[in-house]
Amino acid sequence: MRLLFSVIFLCLALTGCGGEDRSADKAAQESAPAPDTESTGTGNQNTKTAAKPSASSDNGEWPDRKHLPIPLSPFEGKIGKTYKESEPDWQDGPMPPEGAPNVIVILLDDVGFGQTSTFGGLIPTPNLDKLAEEGLRYNRFHTTAICGPSRAALLTGRNHHEAGSGFLMEWATGFPSYSTYIPKSTATIGEILRDNGYGTWWYGKNHNTPDWETTVAGPFDHWPTGMGFDYFYGFNAGETHQYYPVLFENTLPVEPDKSPEEGYHFMSDMTDKAIARMKFAKSVAPKKPFFMYFAPGAMHAPHHVTAKWREQFKGKFDMGWEKYREQVFKRQKDMGIIPADTKLTPRPEWVPAWDSLSDEQKTLYNKLMENFAGYFAFTDHEVGRLLDAVKELPDADNTLVIYIAGDNGASAEGGPDGTLNEIRALNGIPTSIEENLANIDKLGGPESEPHYPVGWAWAGNTPFQWVKQVASHLGGTRNPMVISWPARIKPDGQVRDAFLHLVDVVPTILEAANIPMPETVNGIEQKPLAGKSFLASFTDATFEGRPDQYFEVFSNRSMYADGWKANAQHTLPWRQDLAPGNWDQDEWELYHLEEDFSEANDLAQQNPDKLAELQKKFEETAKDKEIYPLDDRGSARLGLPKPPVPGADTSSGTYTYYTGAKRIAEVAGPPLKNGSWTLTAELNTEGGKTEGVIMAVGGVAAGIVLYLDKGVPVFDYNYFETHTTLKGKKSLPAGDATVTVDFDYQGKEPGGPAAISLKVNGQEVASGKMEATVGARFGIDTFGIGEDSGQPVTSAYNPPYPFTGEIKKVTISTGKAAGSP
Repeated sequence: MRLLFSVIFLCLALTGCGGEDRSADKAAQESAPAPDTESTGTGNQNTKTAAKPSASSDNGEWPDRKHLPIPLSPFEGKIGKTYKESEPDWQDGPMPPEGAPNVIVILLDDVGFGQTSTFGGLIPTPNLDKLAEEGLRYNRFHTTAICGPSRAALLTGRNHHEAGSGFLMEWATGFPSYSTYIPKSTATIGEILRDNGYGTWWYGKNHNTPDWETTVAGPFDHWPTGMGFDYFYGFNAGETHQYYPVLFENTLPVEPDKSPEEGYHFMSDMTDKAIARMKFAKSVAPKKPFFMYFAPGAMHAPHHVTAKWREQFKGKFDMGWEKYREQVFKRQKDMGIIPADTKLTPRPEWVPAWDSLSDEQKTLYNKLMENFAGYFAFTDHEVGRLLDAVKELPDADNTLVIYIAGDNGASAEGGPDGTLNEIRALNGIPTSIEENLANIDKLGGPESEPHYPVGWAWAGNTPFQWVKQVASHLGGTRNPMVISWPARIKPDGQVRDAFLHLVDVVPTILEAANIPMPETVNGIEQKPLAGKSFLASFTDATFEGRPDQYFEVFSNRSMYADGWKANAQHTLPWRQDLAPGNWDQDEWELYHLEEDFSEANDLAQQNPDKLAELQKKFEETAKDKEIYPLDDRGSARLGLPKPPVPGADTSSGTYTYYTGAKRIAEVAGPPLKNGSWTLTAELNTEGGKTEGVIMAVGGVAAGIVLYLDKGVPVFDYNYFETHTTLKGKKSLPAGDATVTVDFDYQGKEPGGPAAISLKVNGQEVASGKMEATVGARFGIDTFGIGEDSGQPVTSAYNPPYPFTGEIKKVTISTGKAAGSP
């Protein structure tokens, strides 16, 4: 039998066993001259396409890249009644045009213009320096001033309001421009490139999926894998704990392969995954280009890094923030990063003079800055590993790297004094210097969530005014960019000063790949791109960039046109509890950027006509680009109810969960804030032999957990590291048992007091009271049953501390929340 199969296989291989020997035809084809592969329009490198018409979509030819997805190529064989009268012809899927490059977009988070050594800063970034030496620096590149909107603009090539992302998903409201639903009419660069034959991968941060859609129930069309990316490895939030990340691979929750004590850090993990996949893909299909979106959580808080990296910066910032700015300003001029006539903007009233600070303040502020610098140095090291791996690829020279250092300016969200618990700050609750210093040994480690103070954020944005969130000024919106493409870019030492914006990246990538912007995607007509390609700047240092651009975040707004810029600052990033209103009372400023690189000379009084012209242009743009309605609410909007999980039943106020229900976003779980609720856990245990988590939400910053410790029920409410703990007096009886938590909310406003009762089989075993509860968010971790995945709510156990008995079900019945309709 084996011999028979061998004969058949040999027959098939040599002749097809269909009669005639076709090996001669094959030899003739191989010796024939290669067809002309030059093309018009977009080009194509498919073997089949060489014999077909050009890739242009104007003449009905294949592939029609203007309408995605592209179907298989036309069948050119012959189909008879049997295979003997038929001729096969393999149909092709689309491939990118000949010469299309690999593309890597690296996007850091919360980086100021004056922080990297590459742009004059005092934090060494040798790997970014090296990339800049091999490519080009851009000193007038702009973001939206806040992360999620910036990423929507980057990925779609449309302004963030048009892409449904006027602000962040946690602050989403029921208006199309603020829902954080990226519409199907603004397809991402991932979807366009994938449908043109690219491999597409997303690593790190995804802050563009509404968090009520980030559970295993989906829907998944707003996840990276639903927005055009073949593969996703990262987290669905504005930030994550770097030691205990809330990880997903594609759409499935996954856990780190080691603990923080064993050396785990998410930045290293995602870099390892990116390098491995890149090498694997090029091993299998070396001619297939890829698009990699590499978006670390760094440098967003929490600033997590080991002492090894932090300690190298000990004493490096003792000069204080004013001197830091002066030194950076000089370096920027010496390096040619900024024009020689640039002025250093003065210290504002909201930043105290360094010399006015107490010794305790200086000690705390410097330690927080040293920690940030260590985290940045570590991040640069990890990105360097990725860039080194790129150079080992077979087509390394044809790899376009676009490295954007920050999705907005340096962040002042740590508040005036900084914090070791930045979730507390985002809830509008400051942390005192005494509290921070008392916990300073935790700095940078798993039990901390650090963020530096306002003054260091201001210094990080040298030479500009303001900080992240303040879209009205360059301190919020101007970020460094470096581009390398060895095959096409020859370094000339000239800094590119074209006025550019995130929306310009997509059209630039498309031009580099010789791929048109599609007219339709999945049958949906596409909104026009807001950006324009700046590919010409790769070889032309005089390229001028965009003639105009608007900016708006949190009611901070600005209008740029033909070298002039009008600004209206409205909110304070470190005051989430502040909503000033009175938009008509905002004071508008006017700057002529052609002569004033840093926005140092306000010309509003001298040139009221130009100011009025730009104000009118902003109003017209606001209507055209879907900016309205303006909304300046901070923590108040953060606490607003969000849509339920699609398909969820919330009408009864009763939520039932079973073991395995985990990694549920806070807003997609039961409402446990600002209202009364009762949790009932039906268990089967072995008494004192059973332990583990029954229910947990939140983590190090704030959260709630119910667990068994050697059979004894324990309820712990972590109110920003102040724990209210109720514990039973003995182990549960073996067999079936019911553990109940009654949470009696007694506040009239969000974050009010509550009384708590812990019961076993209907009998109270412990009770307690809280003067304040979490009113907005528990933090950056999730809700789950049967374990505490991610960061732990309490240090009383090691996560995930899985439940060792049987959880039949957990039922949570809720009352009416404070402030709800």
